[in-house]
Order: sequence, then structure tokens, then C-alpha cells
Amino acid sequence: MDLLQKTIKRISEPDHEMMESAKLRVDHLIKPPKSLGRLEEIAVQLSGITGKLYPVLDRKAVIVMAADHGVYEEGISSNPQGVTIAQTQLFPKGLTGVCAIGKISGAEIVAVDVGVKGEIPDDSGVIIRKIKNGTDNMAKGPAMTREEAVQAIEVGIEIANEEIKKGVQLLATGEMGIGNTTPSTAILAVLGDIDPLEITGRGAGVGHGGLEHKAEVIRKSIQLNNPDRTDGLDVLAKVGGLEIGGMAGVMIGAAANRIPVVVDGFISTVAALIAVSIEPKVKSYLIPSHNSMEPGGKKASELLGVKPMLEMEMCLGEGSGAALAFPIIEAACSMMKNMATFSEVGMEI
Repeated sequence: MDLLQKTIKRISEPDHEMMESAKLRVDHLIKPPKSLGRLEEIAVQLSGITGKLYPVLDRKAVIVMAADHGVYEEGISSNPQGVTIAQTQLFPKGLTGVCAIGKISGAEIVAVDVGVKGEIPDDSGVIIRKIKNGTDNMAKGPAMTREEAVQAIEVGIEIANEEIKKGVQLLATGEMGIGNTTPSTAILAVLGDIDPLEITGRGAGVGHGGLEHKAEVIRKSIQLNNPDRTDGLDVLAKVGGLEIGGMAGVMIGAAANRIPVVVDGFISTVAALIAVSIEPKVKSYLIPSHNSMEPGGKKASELLGVKPMLEMEMCLGEGSGAALAFPIIEAACSMMKNMATFSEVGMEI
């Protein structure tokens, strides 16, 4: 808890004066007003985050948090739970979806075992920060203790700090965990006061009971654990996941270091809701990437109050949509640095 509290105290508002300067420059670039749309908004946001008129974001990393879920026992997924441990070990080998996409923008993929069921070899290339072998079954009791939820967040903070110390200037969150759309939907249902069936999707593959069974498991878990929607930590502990906490920690840690974080799809956006519920100022440091095809994706973005930039009909997770957005964010930086203003080319408007 000490690390979390100390990190929260370091989070400040973006540099509003620099944002005004950035907006002034953007408005005077040689183009019609607002003709570069969201690119202009991103550029101003980046200037506020970094405190620089010309941000440089050459070093990029996607932090992929991996964990399992006890609620898998309820038959909410058609995929073997062992896929989590197998897939997690493929990230360091560069063989997953986010790895392929990350290669395009030169992003490093950092895989972290925060709660995978089973033991990953120390020489796998995966960073081992395991808190426990997956959460407990939230349909029978809390997914984890409050202390474990804090630990998960602090793992994310630590990993973010380590990457930033290496020189990373732009982070993104990703995840791996069979069944993790179930706790994500539960968190969203609690925070948004939404009936689970309205936002329950197939995830990587729904179990034999279908969406109705999955939604009922979520509803039962919420009723049993009665999480306090005004307390993000309580919601995370009772119906959340270790990787969700880890991603929230990455966002909190990045904000404390004035580093922008690109948020992936549904599950990452739910993690963002947890991070912002713990410290609202984190929101200013988040850049949403894409609209997930998961039914809860749009609702999560609306609740967070953000508008993702991409509509790619994706729902892979892993940070894949975030990695896809990296070049757009770099384009915003290039626009600020390399595009002239009217006065710079001797024109008056």
C-alpha cells in the first residue's frame, strides 16, 4: 500500500500552459482549422503530459499482464485454461498478435506473470511477479483480498517504473488470461450499474451455457460479494482480476512519471476505470486506441468518458489495438515538429 499511496501523491495535472501553447501552434499550422481532427487533440494532450511543445516518443513498450481466474470453474469459457500459461510464454518469442503488430512501430513487448496458474520457467523471458496462481472463484467468494488487489496494482507500478527508467517514453497496456472478460464485465456492471446480460460477450469463446449462463455467473458473483462501486479497490478485489489490477498499476505509475499510456480494448479500458476510480487525475494520461467488438467495450469507453480513435472490429486483447495506434501517436508528434505554421513560411491568414 505504501508504494501505491506514494505513487498517487506524485500524480499531478497535465501542464495546461504547455497545452495552450501547443493548441496555438496547432491552430496556426499550414492547414484549414481542425482539418487533422483527432491528431490535433492527441498532439495537444501529449504536450500537456510531457511538458514539451515537441514531444519525442521514440521508445515504446506494451506491458502485457498475464493471470488466470478462479471463475473459470463455472464453465464461462470454451477454451482450456492452460492456454494462458502457454500463450504467456510466446510473448518473449515474438509470436503473438501484439508482437507482430508491435514490430511495425518498433515497440518492445514486456510479458509479466502477475497470477498465471502454474509455474513459468525463470529463463522464459517472462517477468515473474506472481501474487498467486490465479484469483479465487468470485462466484463463491471474493476473487482476492484487498491486500492482493493492492499488490497487483503495485506490480504494475513497479514494471512501469522499470520500463521508464530504461528510457521508454510511451507505454501501452495489454493482457492475457482465459476467462478475463468475465471479471471485466463484472467490474463494468458494478461501476456502471448495468445489468450483466447487456454487456456480456463471447470473449475468446463462451462456455456451453452460452451468454445467459455467463451473465448469470457474473450477476451471482456481484450479489454474493456486494462490491462497493464507490471504492475501486473493493470492486477489483471482489470481482476483478490480477492482470486487471496490474494494468491499472501501469497506468497509475505512468501518470506519476508523466508518461502517456495507450489503452487497448475492453479489458484494458476496464482497468483504466479502476485506475481512474483510485486517482481521477490518471485519466489525463490515457490515450484510448480502438473500439473493441466486445459488447462492453463501448460502454466502458463511455463510462470512462473517452472516444477510441480506431474502429477495426478487433477483440484480441494482448495490447494489439494499442500497438496498432502507436504510429498514429507518433504522427501527432511529427505534425507538431515537422509541419510549418503560416508565419514560418511567410504567409498571413
